[in-house]
Amino acid sequence: MHLSPDQLIIWQYGFIKLNNTIVTTWVLMAVLVLVSLKITRNLSSDIHISRQQNILEVIVLAIRRQIQEVGLNQPRKYLGFIGTLFLFIVTANVCAIFPGYEAPTGSLSTTTALAICVFIAIPLFGITEQGVGGYLKSYLQPSPFMLPFNIISEISRTFAMAIRLFGNMMSGAMIIAILLTITPFIFPIVMSLLGLLTGVVQAYIFSILATVYIAAATSNPDTEQPISTNE
Repeated sequence: MHLSPDQLIIWQYGFIKLNNTIVTTWVLMAVLVLVSLKITRNLSSDIHISRQQNILEVIVLAIRRQIQEVGLNQPRKYLGFIGTLFLFIVTANVCAIFPGYEAPTGSLSTTTALAICVFIAIPLFGITEQGVGGYLKSYLQPSPFMLPFNIISEISRTFAMAIRLFGNMMSGAMIIAILLTITPFIFPIVMSLLGLLTGVVQAYIFSILATVYIAAATSNPDTEQPISTNE
């Protein structure tokens, strides 16, 4: 048993290694891109639409609604980033139903990369919404003495997001592997189904946390704007 899919080396040439995490991640990204192209190729605005487009619209509207409920007034601006995060994580976790598959989210390198994406996106969205001066001013709230603490908070929550997702996914996979060794029949199947539910929940939590942090970075404490219902 290995703790991380990083330890499963598929190909190696000298110091160059291609592990299971890299291969699985790129395969998942390719699948998501191809599926997206296939579904969006023949979109229709008629009352009669395909089942695939119907499912896509349900997913997109649900994500937009969640983004808006968190407090982002224009969810369309953030739909691409937040939606991609959620779909990648939930797909990576749900595919655990396939035998021999190991979710890349069970690797600390993957969860750290996802957290770094959020870390970079927060100031980008904040500066876009408030300008450089307005965003940097938020680090001085509620007083200039909070500057070092706000910086530490910005960094620490990135590590927290990475470790939380990694820990939950790795622990779930290890528990299922142990149960398969001890009782290789009914009980592991139940735990696998529970693991799928946990994977979806973890994808939701990660995406919501990213949305909350972006909402905090883009909000202007000096002005309050009503939430738009037209997005």
